[in-house]
Amino acid sequence: MSADAPDSLGADPIGDLLAVLDLTETGARTREDIFTAASQWMPHGRVFGGQVLAQSVVAASRTVPTERAIHSVHGYFLRPGALDAPITFAVDRIHDGRSFTTRRTQAYQGGLPIFSMIASFQDADPGLDHQAALPEGLPDPESLPSAEELIGHLPRELTALWTASAFEQRHVPSPIWLSVEGERVAHQAVWTRARRELPDDPVLQRAAFAYASDFTILEPSLRRHGIPWATPGLKIASLDHAMWWHRPGRADEWWCYVQEAPNAVGGRGLSFGRIFSRDGVLVASVAQEGMIRVPSPA
Repeated sequence: MSADAPDSLGADPIGDLLAVLDLTETGARTREDIFTAASQWMPHGRVFGGQVLAQSVVAASRTVPTERAIHSVHGYFLRPGALDAPITFAVDRIHDGRSFTTRRTQAYQGGLPIFSMIASFQDADPGLDHQAALPEGLPDPESLPSAEELIGHLPRELTALWTASAFEQRHVPSPIWLSVEGERVAHQAVWTRARRELPDDPVLQRAAFAYASDFTILEPSLRRHGIPWATPGLKIASLDHAMWWHRPGRADEWWCYVQEAPNAVGGRGLSFGRIFSRDGVLVASVAQEGMIRVPSPA
């Protein structure tokens, strides 16, 4: 664990999230718009990947007309970010077409890029419409225990990542924070929602989905091999992240994150995720590859 958690940790996690998504515009260069933002505290001492992804979504969206919504991003995590230094976001206005807009966002600390993302935006257009279905037989989120009920009795330095997060997470079949229970399979579902209501702003709603999409996406690889997050010496880092928003949704209402890991090799795990609203609307899809280094047996 990194140095001392702030005394206010967990008091208002949604307020903390909205604060880091409230980027400050600091000027413009030729073809670039410049923004800055701070970071949230994290127990591992590095900037959370979902945070810089969500901030990059907000930065790019600030340069696009509101009627043209973000529909996809493809990003690479290049370097670990430091919690105690501001992040600068440079948005390059690559293309503005009749229906689509393209932006490149680079996140910097100390003059070095820590994250690079391409984003595409589109006007609302008619067209073909079909979607995958929400898997049947999943339990309702209210029937599953919360993080506070499962691990709230443990020391805060062990549980803050889950109990003080801006998002509730309720796993199907069970979380893998301290141990992996049940069958060793490479798939799971996680009911998720913000801990309180978020603003109606569609940009913030989509940024919130991006933020939360990074929390659990690599867990199916860990579940398949029976490796909990609490494994001593376990090292995990997001390498890249792609996301497609299909339909409107609210990140502050229960949504189901259905995940699978079709491959793990070479110290990397690949995961795919689908985000469904509670009533079965496919809101977004996610793909991520991450570094997963498991300590060798003594």
